[in-house]
Amino acid sequence: MASTRVGGIGRLVCAAAAALGGAAAAAQDQNPAPGGRDALVDLKPAAGAPAAEKPVSFSGFYDFLGAYTYSDPSHWSNAVNRFQLSAQGKAGEGLKWKIGGRVDGDIVYGSSDFYLPDVRNDQKWSAFWRETYVDFSAAGWDFRLGAQNIVWGEVVGFFVADVVSAKDLREFLLPSFDVIRAPQWAARAEYFKGDSHLELVWIPFQTFDDVGKPGSDFYPVRLPSPTPGSVAAGFLDPEKPSQNLGNSAYGVRANTLVGGWDLAAFYYRSHSNSPTFYRVPSTIPGLPFLVQPRYDRIWQIGGTVSKDFGPAVGRAELVYSDGRSFASTDPVAPQGALRKDTLDWVVGADFVLPRDVKLNVQAFQRIYSGGEDTLAVQYGSFGVSGMISGKVTPTVEPQLLWIQTFGGGGGLIRPRVNWTPVRNTTVGVGVDIFTGPDDGVFGRYNNRDRVYTEVRYDF
Repeated sequence: MASTRVGGIGRLVCAAAAALGGAAAAAQDQNPAPGGRDALVDLKPAAGAPAAEKPVSFSGFYDFLGAYTYSDPSHWSNAVNRFQLSAQGKAGEGLKWKIGGRVDGDIVYGSSDFYLPDVRNDQKWSAFWRETYVDFSAAGWDFRLGAQNIVWGEVVGFFVADVVSAKDLREFLLPSFDVIRAPQWAARAEYFKGDSHLELVWIPFQTFDDVGKPGSDFYPVRLPSPTPGSVAAGFLDPEKPSQNLGNSAYGVRANTLVGGWDLAAFYYRSHSNSPTFYRVPSTIPGLPFLVQPRYDRIWQIGGTVSKDFGPAVGRAELVYSDGRSFASTDPVAPQGALRKDTLDWVVGADFVLPRDVKLNVQAFQRIYSGGEDTLAVQYGSFGVSGMISGKVTPTVEPQLLWIQTFGGGGGLIRPRVNWTPVRNTTVGVGVDIFTGPDDGVFGRYNNRDRVYTEVRYDF
């Protein structure tokens, strides 16, 4: 594979999610959500007797985020309430189950006329399945059937090797992982022996990334803000593959522990979770062509490694992808896109410093076959990220995330302060600052800088 220029991490994965999530990510670090609360009954065992196992447990969270975009044109960009509830339990011997859902409602999109009607209808309220599955074992294998998060990555805050998960990208990578991830309806089989593990995955009908509607703040193509309807009319809804078994996704992953090194390798065949924007003929007067998002058929191989070195935990991921095309500014590119194989890698380390200061540093890169000079979105030649946080009091924790690409991708700076007034509750105040050229992976949002506050309660 020829390689010239390089770009930022595949699929906009920069450590954005390490703190890109804002409150929820911080809440998970400070107050890990419990596995669930007893809900149906409150059995209190007699003194000295073992605690009775509850038939059903519940868990979830409530999250409010209010955001004001102060870049010109300034406007309220979020006032979203999220409520997620999951229940889990057992059904007889050897069968476990879980069911979950989330509802989002955003006052801004329900009342403001800043956004186009299609954007408002798409984001004023949403309802989602969350993880909903059954677990059972047979012939030495563990099986999970249903909607589930399949996480193959090891690096904290990155999506490089997390190739199976679909994502809700309507707010880019700013929310926490448990908000961004969209479960896949899949069948998964796992086999464990000693320190080794084999995993088989089959997804009959894929779930794809939700990129929103043209005119939304974080649509993947940079558009004027606010976006005129005449401009948005040039963008069609994503064209998803037909739902047949020939379009199903499947993969295999194996990992083992050798001398303290956790090593894993995988192969995954699917359609790309993220769409490619193709040019197609137009029948609309005044528009020479339309833009059609489509999902390319691809295959990926990759590996991960992690090891605890005592003062630091090191992690790395490497993924090669074949079959995807990328929108191009080359006037002779077929349908405005060029097929490019990619090689993504990321290396990072986590440190716990004196006074409970946490530090994460990472380096990342994407290598395109044939270079990326004419691609519509530039990832830059190389990237680094750093996140540091530490408590100044038992309940107040400032943190700073800085992601920077070199060579045109731009960057993201996220200072934030978290306050934990009571257990499982986090109040955060922060700023999201995008930098870089208009065609950079971060720079395309350089007029989306915002201040925000977030309140989250986990139960």
